[in-house]
Amino acid sequence: MGGAERSARKRKQAARAVTQARNSGGDRTKIIAGIAVVAVLAVAVIGYVIFQQQSSGTTTDGAIPAAPADKVISAPSARDNNVVVVGKDSATTTIDVYEDFLCPACGQFEEIYGKDLKNAVEDGKLKIRYNILPMLDRLSEPTGYSSISANAGLCAADAGKFNEFHAALYSKQPEEGGPGYTKDQLIKLGKDLGITDAAFETCVQNDTYKAQLSDLMSKTSANDALKNGGGFGTPTVAHNGARVDMAANDNWLADLLK
Repeated sequence: MGGAERSARKRKQAARAVTQARNSGGDRTKIIAGIAVVAVLAVAVIGYVIFQQQSSGTTTDGAIPAAPADKVISAPSARDNNVVVVGKDSATTTIDVYEDFLCPACGQFEEIYGKDLKNAVEDGKLKIRYNILPMLDRLSEPTGYSSISANAGLCAADAGKFNEFHAALYSKQPEEGGPGYTKDQLIKLGKDLGITDAAFETCVQNDTYKAQLSDLMSKTSANDALKNGGGFGTPTVAHNGARVDMAANDNWLADLLK
């Protein structure tokens, strides 16, 4: 096994661990929390030094940069009610991807699997239904970033720029517990990506899709077919309505495309 292959495998194993922790509940969550406390104590001194060097809001200062071109899926995209469909209608495989723009595990998911997903969509083999959820509103300060960013994503989809918008928000993702991006920053991102329709700014400022996203969140979290260990978490991938066990199969995408 070459160095690149070993590195890729380690990254996938790390992503599986994060996804399992995010999706699990009950006693398992308590165990993970206990381990996390030990880890936090172990790096407390290092963390303090880093904190002195950069403020908690550093990652959300200024304009949101566009993502590199190799991170952006080049394929048709369109809003379908409260989800965004990316890919050709002729694609033989369709998956649902459930994400939250604040979710760190979702950022890892995009980093690890984004290239494979992009290639499969651009090759015409895969169509992705992105379900961007307002799941982690309580974990930004001020609260609510998950909702305003999810709404902005749907607004960008209406303007034909979802793929670029989605890639940008994961390429420079805000940290949990931080401020997230403001509506003004999200609007500027859209304009920087080429959105000229004034309806986009109105859509973001007015939280146009807030009710629809709340409905999506309620239905998704109540869907037993998407749960793992008794609860729902992001990221989740589903095929034909059932959750894909990414933690058990490194080759889940290749298997779905067969």
